[in-house]
Amino acid sequence: MSTPPVTKLRIATCSLAGCFGCHMSLLDVDEALADLIEHIDFDRSPLTDIKHVSETGVDIGLIEGGLCNRDNVDVLREFRSRCKVLVAVGACAMYGGVPALRNGIPVAELIEEAYLGADLLNPQVPLDPELPPLLKQVLPVHEVVPVDYTLAGCPPPAAAFRELIMASIEQRPVVLPEAERRFD
Repeated sequence: MSTPPVTKLRIATCSLAGCFGCHMSLLDVDEALADLIEHIDFDRSPLTDIKHVSETGVDIGLIEGGLCNRDNVDVLREFRSRCKVLVAVGACAMYGGVPALRNGIPVAELIEEAYLGADLLNPQVPLDPELPPLLKQVLPVHEVVPVDYTLAGCPPPAAAFRELIMASIEQRPVVLPEAERRFD
């Protein structure tokens, strides 16, 4: 009699406009990640270097960062379409975070400051089709696609990631104590 194959939880991660601190916090799960590997598979992620979520989709998508340019919007929409559950991870995904500090400044002024400053050796605005146009404002993820869950923090602590994954594996509600919902 053969044992049925173990169905693993499929997880994808993605970073938009942010500092990558949320991914680093996920890695801080440390040895517990090794314990979890029997129960999870990573799909799109910097951990796997896979650039797009599989067309068959994933169970959980962890998205960090806000949206500052057209490319971020396109990446987010594709990512959302292939995730059963989308989790906005950290302050940037939830509120725009540090990148949103530019929201009170017109884009033309930002470009002038960055590329045309008098102290630059060869001031010029780059005209490369690979550079996506900036949005007028940095947006949180929920303003572009529906979000199913959030992990608060800057970054969320590793224990919050572990709890989210364990609750999903065990098919129970996520329980995050107040101490795991902080910004520091």
